[in-house]
Amino acid sequence: MGKVTGFQEFNRELPQKTPVAERVKNYNEFVGLYSDEKLNQQSARCMNCGIPFCHSGCPLGNVIPEFNDAVYRKNWDEAYQILSSTNNFPEFTGRICPAPCESACVLGINKPPVAIEEIEKHIIEVAYSKNMVKPVAPLIKTGKKVAVVGSGPAGLAAAAQLSKAGHTVTVYERDDRAGGLLRYGIPDFKLEKWVIDRRIQVMEEDGIVFKYNIEVGKTIPADELVRANDAVVLAGGSTIPRDLPIPGRHFKGVHFAMDFLKQQNKRVSSTSFEMEEIIANGKDVIVIGGGDTGSDCVGTSNRQGAASVKQFEVMVQPPEKRTAHMPWPTYPMVLKTTSSHEEGVDRFWGINTKEFLGDENGELRAIKVADVSWEIDVMGRPMKFSEVEGSEREIPCQRVFLAMGFVNPQFEGALQQLNVALDERKNVKAIEGKYRTNVSKVFAAGDMRRGQSLVVWAISEGREAARKVDEFLMGHSNLESKDAVNQFEQVFY
Repeated sequence: MGKVTGFQEFNRELPQKTPVAERVKNYNEFVGLYSDEKLNQQSARCMNCGIPFCHSGCPLGNVIPEFNDAVYRKNWDEAYQILSSTNNFPEFTGRICPAPCESACVLGINKPPVAIEEIEKHIIEVAYSKNMVKPVAPLIKTGKKVAVVGSGPAGLAAAAQLSKAGHTVTVYERDDRAGGLLRYGIPDFKLEKWVIDRRIQVMEEDGIVFKYNIEVGKTIPADELVRANDAVVLAGGSTIPRDLPIPGRHFKGVHFAMDFLKQQNKRVSSTSFEMEEIIANGKDVIVIGGGDTGSDCVGTSNRQGAASVKQFEVMVQPPEKRTAHMPWPTYPMVLKTTSSHEEGVDRFWGINTKEFLGDENGELRAIKVADVSWEIDVMGRPMKFSEVEGSEREIPCQRVFLAMGFVNPQFEGALQQLNVALDERKNVKAIEGKYRTNVSKVFAAGDMRRGQSLVVWAISEGREAARKVDEFLMGHSNLESKDAVNQFEQVFY
């Protein structure tokens, strides 16, 4: 424990952000770094609890009190070793993870929780600055070859761990660069792409080969990849967006959120794209969907110079604080106001979109909506809704972005050619805890297996799948298990 009275002496503080008026003029990251003094104070707030629930709150099982203590003592090598023992990419999670660990922080029972996510980001940035982040693959290889399909966080984590185990790893990516939705989904103002490039360079130095512009199942046959390798990890993600099939869906101006975000990311990186140009400049924008993707559309629309931005959610407005039905240390479904919301948006809850309306040229001009009233059960959960009589109205708009999540991975192509079994949600079906599909030598991880989820879950899936692949190839595995506490005790005590 860094400082016994730290949690009493210091309040939670986050780094300064660039003012809204300035940051919406560009796509750069705008969250600063702590001063050395502030970082020391924030790490001192960790109480080193007898039962640290933050461990279980984190899907990776990060050993949080111990790296907080190391940060307080300014032992950066120890802090980095502890953090990297469970998390391959702290530079990603430290920027875009919703931090379920903080929701489980014991201090959060009656005080603001420890700023775990920011401390994590600071550790990895210090580690890079001090040249601690180096290749870890062994010189002696196993002779086994593994193909990883998809270079999102799950695929990258699987590749990193398999390379660490001594296998020869090749990553296949259908886009022109690595990262998956990290590259062409998360806006640059949340995650600048040099952060990804820096990590990919380290992985390439580790001997991992990246092959771009190759869509397995289209550019090359999927079964050819299986024959050429000792194992294949499918980590393509859940990429089919949820649509809104209501009258008027065909009008020009209605787009999937990810098409909008991907195009802007390509524009920022000066990469060409073949799709129809989607621009919000001067338009009245409505974002349908209240999650993080919708928030990203809000931030991007403001930077493009939208005339107005509204965000709709059919669900009821969440409470601002935990209720009796969201007890600590569960992850609370409370109102989330992101930095993009701070930049300007009108938010609406309990509103249902009924029809898209267009003009004689086929261009979107408005949407028809109605307010809804939800029936709530005894646990505070919305069960079913009914339309509020007399609430139907038109709202003018020229751009609508559908940000209602993803339903399942793309079946046409690799999955279809391999005849991989799917579960009831049309995700890849894999043996629970083993990540093996019904096809010999083929494993699955990430959103493709578990459905749309968080970046931290994707990394966890990739790590766990890599361990199972290693066991499959070698009969055993020395890769780290998810039991982070035991692992820490083995390494550091």
